[in-house]
Amino acid sequence: MKKFLFPGLLISILFFNSCSSNDDTNNTSTPKLLLSKVTTTYYDNPSKPETVVEILEYDKQGQLVKMNSKGRTSIFEYIDGKPTKINYYNDKNVLEYYLNFYYKGDQLLSNKAVYTNSGYNRSYQYTYNTNGQLASSTLCQSENCSNPGISTFTYNGNNVSVETSTTPGSFSFTSKNEFTYDSKLSPYTNTNKYLRIMMGGANTLSTNNYIVNKGSYKSNDGNWYPSETTTYTLQYNSSGLPVQATGIGSDGNLSVQYHYEYITQ
Repeated sequence: MKKFLFPGLLISILFFNSCSSNDDTNNTSTPKLLLSKVTTTYYDNPSKPETVVEILEYDKQGQLVKMNSKGRTSIFEYIDGKPTKINYYNDKNVLEYYLNFYYKGDQLLSNKAVYTNSGYNRSYQYTYNTNGQLASSTLCQSENCSNPGISTFTYNGNNVSVETSTTPGSFSFTSKNEFTYDSKLSPYTNTNKYLRIMMGGANTLSTNNYIVNKGSYKSNDGNWYPSETTTYTLQYNSSGLPVQATGIGSDGNLSVQYHYEYITQ
């Protein structure tokens, strides 16, 4: 089972109305549901499940301004609806690092994580397809980006159909995930579009919810071999938004479960 982890946050903003991933998220005239709590339980070790709870807070414009998980806090800054900086604090409320956003016009070009120890600094670079969708995300852990981590995305309409990722480091590993979707709104459909790009991953970039995640990996012989396939069953509220997603692994056992809670703004 693949855990989708992002630089310091997992967030969702949900609207009653359905719109594309490129829509403006700053229209405050329409009532909206905002995700206020996500409880995720991983069953990698069935005898000792791991539970992560995330609490999300918003400003009057519906922009995410604070997230807390396990005592760690992320604070978001904006200018004209564009995220400009995220500050990450540890459980002692000490700033560990911050993430800057860099744009060219309305296109997010890169992020840079800045630490007190500059040796930990890293950057993320983005490219786009002709439809303006995220095509690749590159993680650079050095100034010359000599050994990057790269994720690429192929789409079927507004959903990611294939995500391929290569990890950086001496022991590089390439994995592929292929997705099948429902027809309901994803919790991430109307998240601020720049945050969705920064977060990456099929679950944040796609309009709908994937119900099958078929994994594989590339061996040293150049061939692809199957790994974990997770099948999801979702429950929805009266607005058609997910309130629970249960993932069953290839072995038929419970793999992961998500619970979503919302506030109305």
